[in-house]
Amino acid sequence: MSTDTDVGTLLRDWRRRVKLTQGELAQRATTSARHLSFVETGRSRPSRDLVLRLADCLEIPLRQRNTLLVAAGYAPSFQETPLEAPRLKIVREAMDRILGAHAPYPALAVDADENIAAMNIGTELLLRDVSPELLEPPLNVMRLCLHPEGLVRQVVNHEEWRGHLIGRLYRQAIYSGRESLRELYDEVSAYWPDAAKSGGGHDLSDTIVASIRVRGLGTELRLFSTIATFGAATDITVAELSLETMHPADDQTAAAFETAAAEQLGRQDTESPGR
Repeated sequence: MSTDTDVGTLLRDWRRRVKLTQGELAQRATTSARHLSFVETGRSRPSRDLVLRLADCLEIPLRQRNTLLVAAGYAPSFQETPLEAPRLKIVREAMDRILGAHAPYPALAVDADENIAAMNIGTELLLRDVSPELLEPPLNVMRLCLHPEGLVRQVVNHEEWRGHLIGRLYRQAIYSGRESLRELYDEVSAYWPDAAKSGGGHDLSDTIVASIRVRGLGTELRLFSTIATFGAATDITVAELSLETMHPADDQTAAAFETAAAEQLGRQDTESPGR
């Protein structure tokens, strides 16, 4: 995205990113193509309502909607609340319930910079052979997965998986316009330049879902993932959270996590004070 602070330039960049013509966007936002053209070229200042309508039509993230409003001369609309704040207690509780209910299989909550906000016992089990240096906070999913001392060294289908993650991160960086994601992409793609170039172009036509195959817990684990977000969020922190749940692709994987989680919980009970 352009670093120019002019609202017209920013809107034009977002429109081009989603490949809409001025006419198409104007129709969706119930304005005229002529007026939109004047806005994009700086000949007309958009109203606050029009900025928000255009942002909604372009599906611009809340953080960047604030940027647009400020560029147009208006106050930001969307608050960013720290996750630990009392105001977000219900969000934390919902997140913990989802992660806990998915145990013993891996599940984690991730922010917009791919940092882990919370994870369950299944994720801890999956990451227990990762280099300790990578487990120092803040925990970043892409570094944990793609660093040569990270999870990737246990992954059987590593070429496919690396290409998938690097490609996903690239698309997120381009779509969001976040400089922090662009820097993270440059960092992790440098670990595996061939994967960054190929984009993981493997034939997956015979699979139902793309899966990761990992050597861990004494066997080969086969997992696939789903990602969910908080719908209709009006706080930036909440809007930028995503919940990734990993599911066993076979009975062997399910049994391995169930056994390992039971053993770990048993050890914790034994080590607890008063026992």
